[in-house]
Amino acid sequence: MIINIKDLNSPELNIYSNRNEAQLLHINEPELGIFIAESPNVIIRALDSGYEPISFLIEEKTAEKEAKFFIEKYTDIPIYIGEINVLENITGFKLTRGVLCAMKRKEYPTVESICNGAKRIVILEDVVNPTNVGAIFRSAAALNMDAVILSPACSDPLYRRSARVSMGTVFQIPWTFFSKKDGPWYKNGMNKLHKMGFKTAAMALDENAISIKDERLANEEKLAIIMGTEGEGLCDETIAASDYTVMIPMSHGVDSLNVAAASAVAFWEFGTNKNN
Repeated sequence: MIINIKDLNSPELNIYSNRNEAQLLHINEPELGIFIAESPNVIIRALDSGYEPISFLIEEKTAEKEAKFFIEKYTDIPIYIGEINVLENITGFKLTRGVLCAMKRKEYPTVESICNGAKRIVILEDVVNPTNVGAIFRSAAALNMDAVILSPACSDPLYRRSARVSMGTVFQIPWTFFSKKDGPWYKNGMNKLHKMGFKTAAMALDENAISIKDERLANEEKLAIIMGTEGEGLCDETIAASDYTVMIPMSHGVDSLNVAAASAVAFWEFGTNKNN
């Protein structure tokens, strides 16, 4: 159902123009919220993984190119089409390849379900920058990680920037959140991981840390790699509760890497050496 738009007054466009991502997350409470996917590749990966589209917002010039597939397939939902200047006034930002799609969220899977059969998983503790979250997901998917679990304070992987930076891999690798109801994740969450047979490796600058090259890490059948928040890193309680504290060797007086860069190094080391 194609709807040509010329101005900003249509109430149906509020989800694109007048709601931030946190509001969209909670918009239908107690029912599940929605999110906005951006760019054709990201949208296609979301659709392929079972997310249901609500509507599309498409730049006029893109309608006969990258977005033609959506227009032809989804004839029963609103497809708003407008000139680029109108769309950018509505959304408040420059569109990436001229397509946005509002989608329904799905229930988060349980920690146990996404860890079933996994050998290498990623734990993110309070990583709040959506760009970093998206970059970590992209590295996790590319470098043989089996799942990602986030602490409640992490940025949501379905936020527009996270999903776009990840190149849609947030829809390709299993992930979920630890529950807020369980309190600090390193208590019940760490216990869950140990009960499922995982050894935990906290990536941290610590005088007792072992090298990322330590053979014990590569030989673990199941390993959970824990990455900390930007700047402060992992909390002391997480480090104390972990089986290993692991450090990436540095040179030229550099003391640490950005969490996204560090994750790529860790995933390459542990992912390519994981037991199959």
